[in-house]
Amino acid sequence: METFFSFLEKRVDDCSSLLCVGLDPHIPDLKEPTAASALEFCLRLVKAAAPYAAAFKPNAAFFEVFGAEGWTVLKQVILAIRAESERLGSHIPVILDAKRGDIASTAEAYANSAFGYLGADCITLNPYLGKDSIEPFIQDQEKGVFLLCKTSNPGSSDLQDLIVEKKDNGKTNTAPSPFLFLYEYIAGLAQGWNTRNNIGLVVGATYPETLARVRAAAPDLWFLSPGVGIQGGDLGSALKAGLRRDGKGMLINVSRLIARVDDPRRAAAELRDSILEIQGSLTGKR
Repeated sequence: METFFSFLEKRVDDCSSLLCVGLDPHIPDLKEPTAASALEFCLRLVKAAAPYAAAFKPNAAFFEVFGAEGWTVLKQVILAIRAESERLGSHIPVILDAKRGDIASTAEAYANSAFGYLGADCITLNPYLGKDSIEPFIQDQEKGVFLLCKTSNPGSSDLQDLIVEKKDNGKTNTAPSPFLFLYEYIAGLAQGWNTRNNIGLVVGATYPETLARVRAAAPDLWFLSPGVGIQGGDLGSALKAGLRRDGKGMLINVSRLIARVDDPRRAAAELRDSILEIQGSLTGKR
């Protein structure tokens, strides 16, 4: 049976790309501060970048700011991505960047909203509340989650770099040391939880050494890696640290480097090609 990451890998192969295009309609980037303008902004990017995108990642916050109308626009954007998928003959996954995190019926409601009403394929989650908080999102193995592990912002070290002690049973983390960074511990938990092939990790491209440590703790998982470009992350360093042995396992998320140029189609193509070139140099496949 298909799983979220088997769908993603098919798309990666179809478009020869590890590029994830962020859809973040910042109000200063819009012609007008309206939901309609946000829709126009996103549809332009979807049309331009679809041939080169392994996935799209709309950020819920930039739609929610417009209230109910913004929520309607978000659904329209996801439908537009579906239409491009049909046109291209290749399913382009939609990752809803919402960073949800709650328990019981609340988590179920969030999951129904993301997957049922909006029609997203995947969602970003905060794992701080534990496994039962993500369970409603991973029951259907065709739907996926990316758990916040080591985020790209400078303040991530306030909590994510704390040192924790590995559990005695040794089953929750693959790192050899009895002491781990919290982000390593989360990575090990996620590796163990991924029994349906639908759990990945958010690991910022801004910290290559950290990427390498997370890869050691979670050798099989897919990473969603923001931070290349505006935030200062280096594409080559990130790919070298984070790719799996098979040359896959990472989605490089880029938003403003594509959205804020005159020709987003060309920008997406050039980014896709840069990723391919580095990927080939690292794996010996060009």
